[in-house]
Amino acid sequence: MTQPIQIRFGGYGPPTTSFSRALKYIGDKLEAQFGDAVDIKYVWNVMDLGFQGKDILWLAEHGLLTVVYQSTSYLTERVPELGFVDLPFLFDSNEHARGAMDGALGRHLSHKTEERINYKVLGYFENGFRHISNRLRPVRTPADLKDMRIRVLPSEIQARTFELLGAVPLQWDLTEAIDAIVAGTIDAQENPFANTVTYGVHNFHPYHTMSGHFYISRGIFANRTAFYTWPEELKLAMDAAVKEAVAIQRKEAEAEVIASREAIEEAGCEIAELTDTERAAFMDAVKPMHDEARAKFGDEMFGLLKKGIRT
Repeated sequence: MTQPIQIRFGGYGPPTTSFSRALKYIGDKLEAQFGDAVDIKYVWNVMDLGFQGKDILWLAEHGLLTVVYQSTSYLTERVPELGFVDLPFLFDSNEHARGAMDGALGRHLSHKTEERINYKVLGYFENGFRHISNRLRPVRTPADLKDMRIRVLPSEIQARTFELLGAVPLQWDLTEAIDAIVAGTIDAQENPFANTVTYGVHNFHPYHTMSGHFYISRGIFANRTAFYTWPEELKLAMDAAVKEAVAIQRKEAEAEVIASREAIEEAGCEIAELTDTERAAFMDAVKPMHDEARAKFGDEMFGLLKKGIRT
């Protein structure tokens, strides 16, 4: 008797998030098409099992999990090109970012990732634009960030960005950051509103700034060794299901932004919406990042950024 193909989906959030629901959508589509030929299970939040959020990457790379998602910033040390999409104020809208990640730029980054890591990159979920929250004071100018200890993703480009803004960046895993926020041993963090609410940060940070400084994608990574042992029909079905799930997740993410902002306001927090002039001050402060990126990466990725989905 032929054994079913085991597919283990993994994430680092509760089953109610748009990411978890997207994984479930993929799994449901595969089960509907292949029935008992596939054995699908889910690990919604590896942190509930004692892992750190970043551990999901090696769990997939070495085949303990089959398909996972994680912010691309976690891979910038191994895939420097991914640091390009960590640049501040690189995208001006969701549509701009989605076009780039689904188009020539995303394909280039997927290729660079697969060159170095045992992944098949299936696509990119939307983690969206990130905003600053803190426990100390309202932030409307870079000067307001002076000496604030802020958790950032493990990306040198993100750390450099907040250094230019006058803060003290700490490249910590999510698990460490949540503990420190609860304890009050760090001052600030930056995340999409949905993450801020999912992890309860708004219960400890009264001040929020809609800075939109980074747009981050969460790559969908399959263990490449497993993926290429599957029959062609299953590989094609996975690709198709992921494409549908990405569209659904992005739409749900938009709704999560609205609901999460409401939750932050209902908790009595202050949300600062920057004026054009205030936003320009942040952009001016980090402009050296774009100049440094052009010196590091050349014009290639800036050119791919402009191509969007029209390739």
